[in-house]
Amino acid sequence: MSTHNIPDITQDIVVIGTGIAGVTTVREVRKLNENVTITLITADDGTVYSKPMLSNALALGKTPQSLVQKSAVQFGEDMNATVRTGTRVVSINREDKTLVVDGTDGRSVIGYGRLVLATGATPRAYQVEGSEDAPLHTVNDLDDYARWRSALRPNARVLIIGAGLIGTEFANDLAVAGHPVSVVDPAPWPLGRLLPEQMGRAMDAALGEAGVALHMGRTVTGMARADAEKDQGGWIARLDDATQVHFEIALSAIGLIPNTDLAKAASLAVDQGICVDGFMRTSDPAIYAIGDCAQAAVGVLPYILPVMTEARALAQTLTGTDTPVHLPALPVSVKAPALACVVCPPQPGAAGVWAVSGEGPDLKALFMGENGQVLGFALTGTETKARQAMAKDMPHLMVA
Repeated sequence: MSTHNIPDITQDIVVIGTGIAGVTTVREVRKLNENVTITLITADDGTVYSKPMLSNALALGKTPQSLVQKSAVQFGEDMNATVRTGTRVVSINREDKTLVVDGTDGRSVIGYGRLVLATGATPRAYQVEGSEDAPLHTVNDLDDYARWRSALRPNARVLIIGAGLIGTEFANDLAVAGHPVSVVDPAPWPLGRLLPEQMGRAMDAALGEAGVALHMGRTVTGMARADAEKDQGGWIARLDDATQVHFEIALSAIGLIPNTDLAKAASLAVDQGICVDGFMRTSDPAIYAIGDCAQAAVGVLPYILPVMTEARALAQTLTGTDTPVHLPALPVSVKAPALACVVCPPQPGAAGVWAVSGEGPDLKALFMGENGQVLGFALTGTETKARQAMAKDMPHLMVA
């Protein structure tokens, strides 16, 4: 028996989330079918923008406003889709195929034929003594970035916690823009999960030459206000080796946690992310998940190019042709101009070792599997010119 009211409207496809995953899925669906009805639901204003640009916009002179590609209204008109902004999904009723939503016009019920969860991820919280009062930011969307830029004063000293992809890119961007930047990470070198040691050390040296002060192998143990006269005000981060790092503003870049609460409440299978098969289908055959919230057998794939590939396959499935996701080698370009760097990571959990060749900043690393097969690669400096040729020889990755 139904537990909800009759839906106000039933759409063929409903997408929750207007980030890259949700927006790209809608675009790909519309390429294949002009008539299917589509509704997008988002708790924010639904602005379409280029998320990868956030980490290098400052040095390029881009404001948050200039990163906007389309408003929600424009995107809805272009896609012949309904975009419901400022709307929170309260619950999914799988039996009735309905959603209960709270929007600016109150509570309502929306029916769906197929539902796509593109709910993204939330920055992992960073907490140490004093951090709750410190000017500590995270940047995961355009609204976050606008707040960050509004708080960032000219030449302000910046502390970045985390030297992964986002932390490294932001550090280089801020340094080029004239900010004194300090980076703290417990890993022994930047991009520790992506690069072998020799390349990581090269990135460390390049960032240092660009003006970034790196405190690798260290953690922040506390934050406190600095003495206004002695330390020119601002804040002090205490590190585990007693080093003190002065800053006016800080950025936490220690990873993301997939948004799975809605799926859990609907009793969908959830591990670290929302579990999906090779068709991006969840444990409910009418519900799919894509992007940072989704977890396939190979894990969560957080990069932009895999999401684009997933969206193309999912659009085929949503429009009637079941299409499994086959991911070709998709090298990741690190947007850190201090050192050109491209990484094509091996499949998560792959066994093997890195073999590095080259000199100085011009390095090539091959991830060699147990049978001698090349399962991944990394390139720096002039070696990055070989990215396309090398990507062709990499094995495809099955999402299932």
